[in-house]
Amino acid sequence: MVAWAADYPPVPVDMTPIQVSQHAYYVRGATGIATDNYGFISNAAFIVTDEGVVLYDTLGTPALGAGLFAAIRSVTDAPIKTIYISHYHADHMYGAQAFSASGAEIVASDGARLYLEGEVAGQRLQERRQSLSPWVNDDTHIVEPDRYLQGEERFTLGGVRMRVLDLGSAHSEGDLILFVENDAVLFSGDIVFQERIPFLGSSSSAEWLEVLNEMARMDVVAIVPGHGPAAESPREIVSLTREYLSFVRAAMQQAVEEWVPFDEAYAATDWGDFIEYPAFLETNRRNAYGIYLSLEQESLESR
Repeated sequence: MVAWAADYPPVPVDMTPIQVSQHAYYVRGATGIATDNYGFISNAAFIVTDEGVVLYDTLGTPALGAGLFAAIRSVTDAPIKTIYISHYHADHMYGAQAFSASGAEIVASDGARLYLEGEVAGQRLQERRQSLSPWVNDDTHIVEPDRYLQGEERFTLGGVRMRVLDLGSAHSEGDLILFVENDAVLFSGDIVFQERIPFLGSSSSAEWLEVLNEMARMDVVAIVPGHGPAAESPREIVSLTREYLSFVRAAMQQAVEEWVPFDEAYAATDWGDFIEYPAFLETNRRNAYGIYLSLEQESLESR
């Protein structure tokens, strides 16, 4: 199983697994934008049981996926049974290609169909073949799920109880979160960002906020986000993402209600402490414009 790792260009990053509970581990990407740190800017997590491994996300290049496989093997030789993809954004799923020989079933939210059937998937892959070459190249392809999930599923593997929830459209067209019940550890994917400005993309900010409010009330001992370090306090870890989304929505809502053009509204907004966070310059304006357009559309439909 290790031999195929040599098929991918080496990636000089530290991918030492971090243990957060008896069964749960994750590897932590660097804080930054998509092409920083050789593309290793997101997290992936795995649950180790006596009967096998459940993997949550596969990172942003096949080479990083091969590194993730090696990281898992540094902890256990148990077979990888299932791979849950939190959402079909490039930095979380291009690594699935490196697990093709594992025999694991790949599962994604039913909403991932929208991404895979749209134009963005191919456009993003072409862009990453340029911006992340040679780690994303002509041999890189998107691995589609073996199965799509709607709603919720519960299962037990090696005595470890797990629960997977399809949140529908929040951060992306379809988001999955995974809860390790024995350990009270939640893998949130990009529903939660730590130490950097969230990327909104095609998200529904209103639905995203509802999910965050529910997540803050969950009885967990640790949350592993899609980006940034794990945290023990649900309220603490959701605070940045929730405060940011709420602030942008309020600022753009006022602009839409007062018929203020976006450029003028954006320039007049005091972005305060958010300016200091990584990825602000790269993502904030696009985030605000996306919310402005969605609120404008909501306003027109309500008339």
